[in-house]
Amino acid sequence: MSKNLTSRTEDYSKWYNELVVKADLAENSAVRGCMVIKPYGFAIWEKMQAELDRMFKETGHENAYFPLFVPKSLFEAEEKNAEGFAKECAVVTHYRLQNDPDNEGKLRVDPEAKLEEELVVRPTSEAIIWNTYKGWIQSYRDLPLLINQWANVVRWEMRTRLFLRTAEFLWQEGHTAHATKKEAIVESIQMQEVYAEFAEKFMAMPVIKGAKSESERFAGAEETFTIEALMQDGKALQAGTSHFLGQNFAKAFDVKYTSKEGKQEYVWATSWGVSTRLIGGLIMTHSDDKGLVLPPKLAPIQVAIVPIYKGEEQLEAISNKMDIIVKKLRKKGISVKFDTRDTFRPGAKFAEYELKGVPVRIAIGNRDLENGTLEIARRDTLEKQTVTQDEAVSFVENLLEEIQESLFNKAIDYRKEHTTEVSTFDEFKDVIKNKGGFVSAHWDGTEETEDKIKELTKATIRCIPMDAKEEEGKCVFTGKTSSRRVLFAKAY
Repeated sequence: MSKNLTSRTEDYSKWYNELVVKADLAENSAVRGCMVIKPYGFAIWEKMQAELDRMFKETGHENAYFPLFVPKSLFEAEEKNAEGFAKECAVVTHYRLQNDPDNEGKLRVDPEAKLEEELVVRPTSEAIIWNTYKGWIQSYRDLPLLINQWANVVRWEMRTRLFLRTAEFLWQEGHTAHATKKEAIVESIQMQEVYAEFAEKFMAMPVIKGAKSESERFAGAEETFTIEALMQDGKALQAGTSHFLGQNFAKAFDVKYTSKEGKQEYVWATSWGVSTRLIGGLIMTHSDDKGLVLPPKLAPIQVAIVPIYKGEEQLEAISNKMDIIVKKLRKKGISVKFDTRDTFRPGAKFAEYELKGVPVRIAIGNRDLENGTLEIARRDTLEKQTVTQDEAVSFVENLLEEIQESLFNKAIDYRKEHTTEVSTFDEFKDVIKNKGGFVSAHWDGTEETEDKIKELTKATIRCIPMDAKEEEGKCVFTGKTSSRRVLFAKAY
């Protein structure tokens, strides 16, 4: 199966598209620009959801759900937000179809069923949520309000790619209200930290925490905090964002509270989100020319066991032995698939689990049964080892931890090798064109310079790193003074 994959060096984009389909993660649907997430791909999303949801609740957030449709007048209430998403909006204008009398069996929009007010299909939910919060918040006792929703959104993208950019996608969006500016900023940075911890500890994907430049901020935000990851083709991926919204939405929707001193004050707001784009990031951070490579903490199947046998008698003997090991592994919270399908040969099963990125594969045949051994293969390095059946459970447990750590370290090493400090624009262009990755360079802080660099190189400012040290320098493009370096890259 995996032999048919285009290699990453030959055509990275084609490799990615083929892998998503062949590994059974997702496929294009009958709706232009939309995808069907298949069970294996959705199982990865469910594991991501479960961990993130736990982390959100540990930081005091609750889940709720808000409508898919936003009245156009509400959507337009916060001008910057409306302008920022205007070109991506799908709009509902009618609510009914009727039979076309001139064309039997065909349906057309009923012209008399026009909506009194057009409805925007949510590209993001600030408008409907802040209109709702107006009724929920009266006093300082109602704050902070810490709400998250798991939902789908629609952004009418023209150029789509499975998981990375689709017209409809799944995500979570947090929306919080606070009594003070300081509390809201602390919340924004806390959620950036949550995202970074999830990316690094569960996805084994190293990220750089930073703030967006003004032109790259979320529409309607005063500050956007981001986590940026580097993919194997040298392009950056914005993996999660957290926004300090100031009082923009509170003022647009007149959301006030009575303070302890009895004064009427506008609340301070944040919003933050990650989406199914993370699955694209997971694929591109770790996978190889043979297929997916999944970090154990997010793999739907962590261990696949393939019996090699002739006849029912041998299968039964292997099954009896493996049932004990399977139960012990599952008791430790390890997900195991014991593959007894007789419609596939062992070699085909090996290829399937390699393609699907199962972290650990165990093979056991009649000779292993006699010798009390097993063959254990790890997906990340493709190394195989023979271990005794008695030590199998502890060996697998340790191996899964080792793979998780190894994948993270490998990705860190790649990022180090592909982060380059430059001082001149010639160096900048050379790195962007020939090496890729993050380019660390001084910038004069103007949007004009940022736009010109993007026009000439297609590289954008990914972030102003949180840990960027103050240092005197000269803008890589204009030569004007600069106090710190920022990170540029081509991006998804």
